[in-house]
Amino acid sequence: MDRFSEIRAFVCVAELGSFVAAAERLELSRAMVTKLVAALENRLGVRLMHRTTRKLSLTEAGETYLAQAGSLLGELDELDALLSHGASEPVGRLRVSAPVSFGMRYLGRIIGGFHQRHPQIEVELSLNDRRVDLVEEGFDLALRVSNLSDSSLVARKLAQIEDLLAASPDYLARCGTPKSPAELVDHQCLLYALTSQPNVWDYQAPDGGQGKVKVRGGLKANNGDVLTDAAVHGMGIVLQPRFLLDEELADGRLVPVLPGYHWHCLDLSVVYPVRRHVPGKVRVFVEYLAEFFRG
Repeated sequence: MDRFSEIRAFVCVAELGSFVAAAERLELSRAMVTKLVAALENRLGVRLMHRTTRKLSLTEAGETYLAQAGSLLGELDELDALLSHGASEPVGRLRVSAPVSFGMRYLGRIIGGFHQRHPQIEVELSLNDRRVDLVEEGFDLALRVSNLSDSSLVARKLAQIEDLLAASPDYLARCGTPKSPAELVDHQCLLYALTSQPNVWDYQAPDGGQGKVKVRGGLKANNGDVLTDAAVHGMGIVLQPRFLLDEELADGRLVPVLPGYHWHCLDLSVVYPVRRHVPGKVRVFVEYLAEFFRG
């Protein structure tokens, strides 16, 4: 049997979770799809799937194989499409991962503009605040709002995002306005769970001095929108990236706290796996992102 037919059948079954659905998509009989997946397992000498009458799931080996095989087929499809459409226009499916709050505010318009320029590229976007493994999970690239340290990926900085401290006028009227970071210990602070130390906030004073303050609060969450909304409703003081607070600051639902101080700055970067040849779909999307954030 053709090796790529086996791989394609396995990937399709794994993605759809069904031999019947995979057979329909591949325009093959269910028996042929089952035969192709079985042939692949026999050739590899490992079981890739657990099958029951009610459920289909991947083994650990199957999860690993899916990530690599999906990327391989994606590059093969891109090559086929590139040759059939002409070498000047990148094509194929582009799998992108991004943080939830950032993606909701920016990526609709970014992808809309990108699609107008490159209509042959289909973007599959996954919003998740968890740091995904691009290779293991089959993503072409990811947008990250963090200070990167992973040298196994190619990274391109797009912009710098500064955190701001803010609270509602109602909260400050009830609890007072802190005059220095040290006074934050007496306030309810809303904590972002996905930092290494959610209750430790770094700052730079107006005179340039560096410091940290240990804070506390009644809410810790892994999503900045939730924390911002809680701050709007008077629950406490929030420290979040500027893009999450701009609308609320503009209409007065939040006001800046300790505006003379600088808080944590993070890089907005696009990252993608190291490859001998960067796929055209990845290259043009990275270029489009850089153009967008240059403004």
